[in-house]
Amino acid sequence: MRQLIDPEYISFPFRIEGKGSATCRRREHIRQLIEQVLFTNPNERVFRLEFGAGVRRMVFEGNRKSLWELARQRLISSLNEVLHREVDPASLQVEAEGDDDTLHIRIVYRLATINRQEEHLFNLEGGSFG
Repeated sequence: MRQLIDPEYISFPFRIEGKGSATCRRREHIRQLIEQVLFTNPNERVFRLEFGAGVRRMVFEGNRKSLWELARQRLISSLNEVLHREVDPASLQVEAEGDDDTLHIRIVYRLATINRQEEHLFNLEGGSFG
């Protein structure tokens, strides 16, 4: 029964361990998917040009509320596509804001199969806020 509720996935980044490819469980797999969306730039993947939010570039933008709203909308769109069937889309919440030198991203969602809420915080150091 656990295999249906909490299956094993191939870990990202892909690596080989003693018994084959490294694996992880659903919760860690979803976090890895979120990190891929956050840190992949649009047009970086050859056959999925729209994939990714490119938050590393946002770190060096000005500290403006309009930028954080754009980042939030881009993240919601990208995450809904990537987390399809893993996460309840109605539960997905994304907050993005910056302070003097850090971009703060908070992502909250509910796992669809087990109805468990998860939350991840990402703090990215920047250079030109203020």
